[in-house]
Amino acid sequence: MNEIQVDSYFPKRYSILVAIMLGSIMGPIDGSIVNVILPTISETFKVDIATIQWVPMIYLLTISSMLLFYGRLGDIIGYKKIYLSGLAGFVIVSGLCGFAPTIAWLIACRALQGLAAGMMMAVSLAIITATFPPIERGKTLGLNAISISAGLALGPSLGGFITSTLGWRYVFFINIPIGIAALFWGLQVIPEFKGRPGNVDILGALTAFISLFSILIFVNRFQYHGLSYSAVVLLLVSIISGFVFYQLENKIAQPMLNLNLFRNLTFSLANVSALLNFMAQNVMVFLTPFYLQKVLHYPSNTVGLIMTAFPLVVILIAPFSGALSDYIGTTFLACLGTGICALSLFLMSQLTVSVPSVDIVWRLALFGLGTGIFQSPNNSAVMGSVPRHHLGVASGILATMRNIGMVLGIAIGGAVLYSVVPPRLLQSSTLYNGDALDFLTGLKYAYFVGGILAALAIVTTLIRSNGKNNQDIEYASD
Repeated sequence: MNEIQVDSYFPKRYSILVAIMLGSIMGPIDGSIVNVILPTISETFKVDIATIQWVPMIYLLTISSMLLFYGRLGDIIGYKKIYLSGLAGFVIVSGLCGFAPTIAWLIACRALQGLAAGMMMAVSLAIITATFPPIERGKTLGLNAISISAGLALGPSLGGFITSTLGWRYVFFINIPIGIAALFWGLQVIPEFKGRPGNVDILGALTAFISLFSILIFVNRFQYHGLSYSAVVLLLVSIISGFVFYQLENKIAQPMLNLNLFRNLTFSLANVSALLNFMAQNVMVFLTPFYLQKVLHYPSNTVGLIMTAFPLVVILIAPFSGALSDYIGTTFLACLGTGICALSLFLMSQLTVSVPSVDIVWRLALFGLGTGIFQSPNNSAVMGSVPRHHLGVASGILATMRNIGMVLGIAIGGAVLYSVVPPRLLQSSTLYNGDALDFLTGLKYAYFVGGILAALAIVTTLIRSNGKNNQDIEYASD
């Protein structure tokens, strides 16, 4: 087995971590800024929620559809090349997003931005896991979560401030100086991890992309148009291409995705837990800005400050939760964390049309507490359950679950809202009296569904805790 040798990198491992954190902060900043300014972009281009939803959706779609391919490519040619190429592309396309003259241009650029971001996301955890010893894995993943949470924390307030002073277009430009700094730092300190020789599974990558992209587009169309002809076609395309992908990966000598990884119950169900938790999270972060702006009539800068409560708490909690999981294990912390997330969403469903901002802030902070407790231990369970030469694929799968969870969370939140709230209310910038009550009813149902998703992650975590660890599994291709 040609495992990556990392001992020589240990003396500078924290410099490598800083380089990854600096690059990793951009995606969350970009995502959280966009969520806050969606109502403003909607008004600028005179489009409804169904259209503006594509601004975050297409970004997540392209990321999700390519992560497996990028992860496998990183295992073959090296993680550094993949990571830095994605970082450079992300910086360039961020500038193009800022100059978008139409909503179609913005959506197209967001698709390209997703392709670049996917390269960073697919291998970042692989670089960290390959650089640090197992005893420091939970702590390190917790520290890395700081950059993600810092991006989420900075995004809302920064987006609100920039939008209210300079306009929404300038929020995309924030990625450029951060990205350039991260690129130069990464070139200096990230080591050239030697890949494991192999072939790129082009057919596997293509069928996986078609299957994932089709099913996510189906989910989006189904929520607004029901089981239409085009939705049925998309579903069939996804099923057929998924079946072809499965057959290919079972037959070829060097598949893009080693399906034997999923024989490990810890690996499989920890990924499912991540999927459910991120679905719940994005019900929260997608819908809450519309509640704050449409129902409570807060300006964009106030919306940004309120939304900061969630990621700010994650920053404080995630490192301690990750370090604690190195000593007491991951199961209890993951269950506790996602349980708190479920409680927060149920409490969000009890909000009214007239509440002080502090009542929203502490509920969002509670969700941040649960997320901070859950994510680092769950990520550690995933990355610690695979052989070292599969770290790129494992990182890609975990990132795929995260981003599919984001897409499905947005889609489910939007679907529940559209099924309850009259369309004319969804197109209004501000709502009063009975209209506000009708809109809030849809939000309550959506938050409740999000709470159920978070609660289901408790079940999957408890089941995987009884499974075998990676030492008990033999991987057929090793």
